Formats: sequence, structure tokens, C-alpha cells
Amino acid sequence: MTSTPDPVPALSLRGLVKQFGSKTAVNGISLDVPQGSFYGLVGPNGAGKTTLLSLATGLLRPDAGSARVHGTDGWAQPLEAKRLMGILPDGVRLFDRLTGEQLVTYAGLLRGMDRETVQSRTRDLLAAMDLTADAGTLVVDYSAGMTKKAALASALIHAPRLLVLDEPFEAVDPVSAANIRDILTGYVRSGGTVIVSSHVMDLVQRMCDHVAVVAGGNLLAAGTVDDVRGDGSLEDRFVALVGGRTHSEGLEWLRTF
Repeated sequence: MTSTPDPVPALSLRGLVKQFGSKTAVNGISLDVPQGSFYGLVGPNGAGKTTLLSLATGLLRPDAGSARVHGTDGWAQPLEAKRLMGILPDGVRLFDRLTGEQLVTYAGLLRGMDRETVQSRTRDLLAAMDLTADAGTLVVDYSAGMTKKAALASALIHAPRLLVLDEPFEAVDPVSAANIRDILTGYVRSGGTVIVSSHVMDLVQRMCDHVAVVAGGNLLAAGTVDDVRGDGSLEDRFVALVGGRTHSEGLEWLRTF
């Protein structure tokens, strides 16, 4: 009896390298993200997370290596690969002189979807993001949490198989963050794959089933959350891998008040 082969990874990275001048931002990283996983990419500021995700999604051309989305080469077949992905870059600049409804509608039309489907999905997404009451408000007047939700709706409208989110909870209020987590959990439960970058270990530990630790452009560990954290917390394992914990000697004056 032959065993069933593993399905093609949702994202497969092989030997990705990116240099900016003399600085190596990504140093030969290879990584597989299983289909249907909620995958956390963690690392300190400046670790190379954003560069890695930009290489993986075709936003930045690598100096070496390859990225495949559900088996499709992201550089040999860019349009086919991008159809499979929804992307929320860190610090994304939106067309903020559009209303929330116009922004999500525009994202759908750019994907070549028919207007009737776009209108229906836009209503559904705005309701799910609790933005219906603000659908007619200009995005420039949205709060940080509302803006992230509108950007997420734009990334979801074409029903991608893979969702790549760079720091989606940065500057987002707790209510909006909880709402986004619920939507992402439901998306994974239905068979989608989510990759989320963050430096908040507790968030990743509660939300993700797989995790990769990146620092200095290198992949330090990858696997299920339980495998990577071992017997301790993910934060303790992260600090042990990355290093850099400082001590408070020399700050005795702080205790003299």
C-alpha cells in the first residue's frame, strides 16, 4: 500500500537571496508553508521579514532563488501566481481619496471580476469587517484599524488561496484586532492559508499553528509552533535563538526615587 504524497505547499521558497548594497537582507532562505496552515513569520525589527515576504509575493525581485505559490513559479508565471494570492504589505499606501466601498470595489474590478460579483462581495466584506456604516467615508478619514480592515477586504475580494499579511495588527485597536483574527481563523478553517508576520510572540503563539523565526536575514527555526517553542514559551525560544537580551546593570539610579 502506497502512502498519499504530501500536497504541494501553499508557498515554497528555495534559496532566496536579496542584497541592498553591502547588506544581505535575505540570506539563502528556503521554507515550505503547508496548505491550510496559519503560518507565523517572526523576528526582531530589521530581521528581513518584510523583504522575505516581498520576494515571496513578487513585489521584489530576488538576486537568487525561487518562490512558488501552489506550485506556480512567481517569476516565470507572475500573473498566475498573483491570482492565487491576497497581499497586505506593511505600510501599504491605499487610494485613500476613495471611500471604503469604492476602494474594495476598485480592488475587485482590477482583478477582472464582473461588477455584479464585485458589488455582492464588497457588501459581504464590509459587513464582516464592521465597516458598513462607514462604507461612504473616505479612507483618508479612517482610523488605523479601519484602514487595515479595508486593506484586508481588498486583499480578500477575489477569494485567494493564499493570504500574505505583513504586520496586520500594527497600530490596530483590540476590537479591530479580534475581528480580524476571527475572519482569518474562519478563512483557514475553510481551507485557505495565511502567512502573517509579527514581532508579538503571544499573538503568534495563540493564533498560528506553524512558525518560522528569522533574524539577520537567516532562517533560525521553522516548524509547528509546538516543535519550535519546545518546553517553554515561544517568546523564550525566540529570545534564545535571536539573542540580544540586555541586563539592567548600571541603571541603579532608576531605583533611587
